[in-house]
Amino acid sequence: MPIFQRSGQPDLHYHLDDFTDPWRNAPVLILQHGNGRSAEFWYRSVPYLSRFYKVVRPDMRGLGKSGTNFDPKTQMDPQILIDDLADLVKHLVRDFNTDRTHFCGESLGGILGLGLAAQHPDLLRTLTICATPVFISDKMKQSYALGRGSRTDAMREMGAAKWVDTTNRSTRFPPETEEGMFAWYAKTFAANDFEVQLRLVEILNTASAEGFLPDVKLPVLGLYPDAGPITDAEQERLLRERLADFRIAYLPTRYHMAHMIHPATCARHVLEFIGAHDGIAVTET
Repeated sequence: MPIFQRSGQPDLHYHLDDFTDPWRNAPVLILQHGNGRSAEFWYRSVPYLSRFYKVVRPDMRGLGKSGTNFDPKTQMDPQILIDDLADLVKHLVRDFNTDRTHFCGESLGGILGLGLAAQHPDLLRTLTICATPVFISDKMKQSYALGRGSRTDAMREMGAAKWVDTTNRSTRFPPETEEGMFAWYAKTFAANDFEVQLRLVEILNTASAEGFLPDVKLPVLGLYPDAGPITDAEQERLLRERLADFRIAYLPTRYHMAHMIHPATCARHVLEFIGAHDGIAVTET
């Protein structure tokens, strides 16, 4: 269980999945989870990606197996989360004897990836953002409040498991999703620190990636639902107009968790994108 330890900061846990050929120094691909989740939520993507890349799945501070020895109110904001990632990437670059890493973030993880790419262009080779909003619209804030005053009010009243199960069925997954997935998601989500999750909601409701976009110069791939509930045409326009090198691929779903609904397709897009950048083959017979 790899743990990145830092003086005066919470430990950061990450999973390492590596099924690359042992004689190759395969590049590193970081998979960053989104709001309130953990590294566990990438499990469907790992088999496709880890054959060709060393896959690192970090747990955000306070979530999964990462440290909780901090005050979410005063020691958790977008810049702190970006700094955590910068520290981790520098550690991985040294540990794996490489120059830079690839980064793929879903939802909030993609916002942090944009911040990391803007502030630390020397650390990343490419960036993939999956169903990543530039900002959270007022419509989505109201939707996730479920008739309460706010999303945090709804989560406190309903509890994490019931709230996330309800919103999973409206925005994250199609109705034909297996009940086992709904149950697993709610249980795994609710196992995380609740106060950290509430703080992340406050961060996400006010965060915007718009200011990062002009400073992101590396190649960016966007993977988006073709009619997603959280991202919209205006947000995609901002990405197209303000990112220096941006391409987009659409997934045939109107639900937010595109990388879990279509894991093989998303992984193929990622591998083709980063493999072309590295000049390596990412298919086998």
